[in-house]
Amino acid sequence: MLNTILIDAGPLIALFDKDDAYHAKILAFIQGKKYKFVTTLAVITEVSHMLDFSLLAQIQFFEWVKNEGVLLADIAQTDMARVIELTKKYSDLPIDFADATLGIAAEQSGIREIISIDSDFDVYRLAGKAKIKNVFR
Repeated sequence: MLNTILIDAGPLIALFDKDDAYHAKILAFIQGKKYKFVTTLAVITEVSHMLDFSLLAQIQFFEWVKNEGVLLADIAQTDMARVIELTKKYSDLPIDFADATLGIAAEQSGIREIISIDSDFDVYRLAGKAKIKNVFR
């Protein structure tokens, strides 16, 4: 049975950018574990922008998403109030939109694990002060 886990932009960029310092480590992690990955459209947008150096890398990434390599969590317009709350709360980091949407996805889905290259998720807390555990760090 697959464990459902959130995935941030950094690991996705590294997965499709063979020159990324984390490429081999992320590839091994993804191939070696039995996870079902969930992310948001904001993360997809960030990844596609960072892969714009290679049309092939972008297309391979989009194909992977299309083939459910990662599932998309819905973020509704009504969730913008929570984005604003998180942006204000973490203004000292600051939190970006993609990370805020991952926090919202965690709150809505109950998923409490993430794969991220960044240490930001060590600081972020969900409603009720719940933590998202970064299984990659």
